[in-house]
Formats: sequence, C-alpha cells, structure tokens
Amino acid sequence: MTPQLDVSAPSAPRRYARDIVDAVIGNMRQNLEPLKYSTLAPTRYLVYLHPAEFRRLEGILPRIRLETIQALTAELTAINRRSRMLQRLRTWLGQPGGPVEGAGEWTIDFLPDPDGELGEGDILVDSELVLPPQPELGAGARTRRIMTGRVGQRTTRQEETFRPAAPASGTVYARIAYTDDDGPHTFEVVKDSTVVGRGGIAYRVDVRINSAVDVSREHLRIRRDPSSGRFFVIDLSTLGTTVNGKPVAKGYDDADGAKRENGVETPLGDAARIGLAGMVYLDFQTARP
Repeated sequence: MTPQLDVSAPSAPRRYARDIVDAVIGNMRQNLEPLKYSTLAPTRYLVYLHPAEFRRLEGILPRIRLETIQALTAELTAINRRSRMLQRLRTWLGQPGGPVEGAGEWTIDFLPDPDGELGEGDILVDSELVLPPQPELGAGARTRRIMTGRVGQRTTRQEETFRPAAPASGTVYARIAYTDDDGPHTFEVVKDSTVVGRGGIAYRVDVRINSAVDVSREHLRIRRDPSSGRFFVIDLSTLGTTVNGKPVAKGYDDADGAKRENGVETPLGDAARIGLAGMVYLDFQTARP
C-alpha cells in the first residue's frame, strides 16, 4: 500500500531553478540500490511543479534538464571518489557495494501538477529503479518508486515497491458500475488487484473517482484470489468503506503517522454494493463465464 504523502502545506515563496536540480540530486541519493559489485542509481526522473511555477520556468526547462544531468553525473563521480577505500574493503569482505552507476541513460521530464496537490514553490520528484530478482524468495524483478517532495521548508519522502502488473489476459473477472461527479461509469476488472480512489500524482489508482475529499486518494483495493476466483475488499481510507451497508474493518494500522497494511480484508459475494465514505457507491458484480 502506498503511504500518504502530505503536500498540503501553505504556499511557499517561488523556488530558484537550482532548487529543482538539488531536489533531483536528493531523490537520487535516496534511491540507490547496492548490488554485489556495484550500486545502481535511478536514471529516469519525473519532476512535478505547480502550474504557475511550470509556466514561469517553461522557457528554460531544456537548460535546467541539461544542468540536472550534469549535476547527477558529477554527484556519482563525487560519491565514488569519497567511497573508493570503502568499496575496496567491501569487495575484500565479499559484501554488497561497489561503484555507483546509472541504470541507463539520464532522462528528466518536467510536468505541471495536474491534480492541484502542490502549492506554488513546491517540488515533487518521482524516480523508479528496477530491482534485481530475488530467486531465494521466488520473486521476479520488482520496481522501487521513491517520491521526494519539498513543501515549504519541509521535505517529504514516500517509498513504494511493486511488481509490474502482468499483461491483461483479456478475461473480464468482474464489473464495477458507479456514478461520480463526472457521471456514470463502468469499469471491467481484468487484474487480481484493483485500487479505487480519487488518485493523484502520488497515488496510483485503477478506478479514479471524481468526488469530494471524503473519498480518499487511495480509498480501497479489491483483491481477486487467483486460486479460488473469490474477491475481497481492503479498506485503505480515512472515512471508511461499507459493503452492503455494513462498515468493514480497516485494512491498515496507523503507526507513527505511517499506514501499514494489517492483512484484514472483507469477502465480497458475486454481487455487492460498496460505499466510499457514504459519497460514492460501487455496484460490484462478478462476470459470468
């Protein structure tokens, strides 16, 4: 489950362009992955800015991109220079480590915030790094996504590790009908995990609900058990979820301000009416073979 990322602080003074470069460097430092003989650094970054800030800087974004790449390259060189003796020691001891290397060509994209989450002067940097498989755990390649934000005088961090979704089989397992502020919709469930909520740049959802803030950014997840074909709902929200009018137990514990899933889930029958904070209702129906 994706932890909450608070980007709702009051507007801050506008940033200098160099602050954007520094924000990307800071994100890179937090998304390093030690291997046995080297350490990987992410090379693709999405940088979100307030729309007004994006318009102000739009004419020089190509120059900012070039200087960001230059700064990333210089940072890797500096890290390797500082840690050369430590790398030799780790190699001698057979420990993970080694020189820090980019995991591909540098790619920096700048985007205006499409969801109204950032205040003017705020910066959100999103990077993804493909992690090596873990054969001992029977796990394939995973991707770690780290988002770092500069909100006023604060910095925020959010981490998510996930496996890329398998290509849709074309089989429709269930359908979800609902009406939000944009009108009626029908969504076909073709995966074993479906996230529902208002979504946003820091929140991945499959079913995006246009509604009041009572519906959480990431409100619930519908899980299909591939072995039995049964469905379950996991409540991830702040203001609650109901199934056929009955509140369901929270699917997470709140520890030190961080949400951690606790394994609690509620079975869904072949048909169910799922309420999101009493604002939006999903009519869930399994598909007939």
